[in-house]
Amino acid sequence: MIGRYNMEKEINFGIGLVTGRANVCDIVNNYYKDMLEQVGRFSEKVKITIFILFDSSYQQTPREEFYNIKAPVYENIKIKYITPEDIKEQIKKLSARKEIKNEDVEFFLGHGHAKGRNTIMYYAIKYKMDYLLFWDDDEYPVAVLKENGKNVWLKQDNILKHLEFMKKENADVTIGYHCGYISPIPYIDYTEKFTEKDMKEFIEVISNDIISWESIREKMNNNNGVTYANSEIARGKGEYEIKSDGIGKWVAGSTLCLNLNNREKIPAFYNPPLARGEDTFFSTLLGDSKIIKIPVYHFHDGFLKYKGIMEGTYPKSLRKINVKEENIKSRFLKATLGWIKYKPLLLYIKNRETYRAEIDAMIGKLQEIVPKLNEIFNDNCFSVLLEELKKYDKDVEQHYNDYIRTNEIWKELKNKINND
Repeated sequence: MIGRYNMEKEINFGIGLVTGRANVCDIVNNYYKDMLEQVGRFSEKVKITIFILFDSSYQQTPREEFYNIKAPVYENIKIKYITPEDIKEQIKKLSARKEIKNEDVEFFLGHGHAKGRNTIMYYAIKYKMDYLLFWDDDEYPVAVLKENGKNVWLKQDNILKHLEFMKKENADVTIGYHCGYISPIPYIDYTEKFTEKDMKEFIEVISNDIISWESIREKMNNNNGVTYANSEIARGKGEYEIKSDGIGKWVAGSTLCLNLNNREKIPAFYNPPLARGEDTFFSTLLGDSKIIKIPVYHFHDGFLKYKGIMEGTYPKSLRKINVKEENIKSRFLKATLGWIKYKPLLLYIKNRETYRAEIDAMIGKLQEIVPKLNEIFNDNCFSVLLEELKKYDKDVEQHYNDYIRTNEIWKELKNKINND
């Protein structure tokens, strides 16, 4: 190569979007120029491929709505749609080689939070990507800071920073930060019937590596439930290596970049059926991997209330998301169900000796809190949380076996991927 690029080969950079919402097209259409501008500032030539795995059944989105990407995007960026037909074809091809069992391929590839990410990893390797960045369809590459009582918005180099630190640190995984509405927990006004203590106990029941009472309480009390970015980090300072806490090296599932040249250091994603936690269980298997926390943010628009940000309309204030607003109850319930369903497996992996006592304590707290939540939302829908916790507790050993099996399949599969 001539000019400012060195003689090394072109870097293939993949962006993975697992989606069930047409909002994914807005992400690509509004940020493709920024993507190209960022890689244009890197010291080596970079080619971007965007992998879109869509699931029409997630929100009953018509299939054609996932194809509303503007023509100019295709001029310098490759778009690879991973359709249900593609997945079926890959399963047939892999099974035909008799190198891996058909039931194992079907178990690994497909739709869902974990299987979708695994499928994109598979295709990224198949298409010879060097790096793969997962980007959720409700996140924007900007940071919001609170300075002198006002919101300050800063654009973020969410591709360039990953490239730079992958090269600089020879990392296996790089992971950025999130600001905005980082969890779908709405603002709840405390009353005599539902106190701060009730909220604390509920958060402790659903808590995980990302959600904790301390973080939620601080945001609700001071910032309308909003997480504001750190000034130094938003301006590109403060990277560090994540060390294990004895259980995992904890990362989130978006603004997460994988070095596919070191695929032996990249585990698979897993979640129990219809649960969340795919990034949590991925994190528990990163013990031998080098993970760098990098200074870059995504703004999480968890309730899709600020889509104008994608077009450069930055709100002067970020308001409370109240429990009474339209669709907030269903979003909150869906999220808490996803968390409740994976909590038994997480506790089982962490410490089997204390598992039974911790599950029994969760059940006891939910028995007290669920009726109060039902009253707040004027609906008995939260009763399902207790039912699902008991169900997933009962099935925890099977889910543990599936977690192990998923990674055994990945170890076998990732070195057999070819480019047919």
